[in-house]
Amino acid sequence: MPGKVPMIADATTNTATNTLFGPVRRTRGMVHVYTGEGKGKTTASIGLAVRAAGAGLNVFFAQFLKGQPTSELAMLARLSDRIMVRRFGGHEFVRDGGTAVDAAEAARGLATATEAITSGRYGLIVLDEINLAVATGLLDVTDVLAMIDLVPPTTTLVLTGRYATDAVIRSADLVTEMREIKHYYHSGVPACAGIEM
Repeated sequence: MPGKVPMIADATTNTATNTLFGPVRRTRGMVHVYTGEGKGKTTASIGLAVRAAGAGLNVFFAQFLKGQPTSELAMLARLSDRIMVRRFGGHEFVRDGGTAVDAAEAARGLATATEAITSGRYGLIVLDEINLAVATGLLDVTDVLAMIDLVPPTTTLVLTGRYATDAVIRSADLVTEMREIKHYYHSGVPACAGIEM
């Protein structure tokens, strides 16, 4: 792209070296948002977690609103020396604010995620379905934004889930919207183990 200045990034220090002007330091870590109606938000964040672990980074991977068993847990367990997985949710799908138990689990998840962010132990932190926890009223977006402000320069934070708020999108450095064009689910094909769950 004409006019773009080449950058070389170092994820371990969260500096980017501008090849013309030298190092560019950030006061806050990078924030990614994966949102939208299409399939692939959790899948993309798992791929990023595996990539980060492969690069030697410690990863904290929290899943909100998910308590039922899924296939990715078996694989991530094999990488437990690098990837810490925590789940905050029941076995039922949450709609319209959920139950008191759902709210307590979401609050516990946010507190645990904030501890992970401020610990300085993790190069990547993924908060899977946190956007949906906000959209269903289980979490307040102001609390999520306050947590985002705590991300240290050496950490990348990923927030996934449908219905990311405008405020969360504005606070992010990278936003990807997954858009469904076609899905076999609408033809009555159930979710498949290893593909959707």
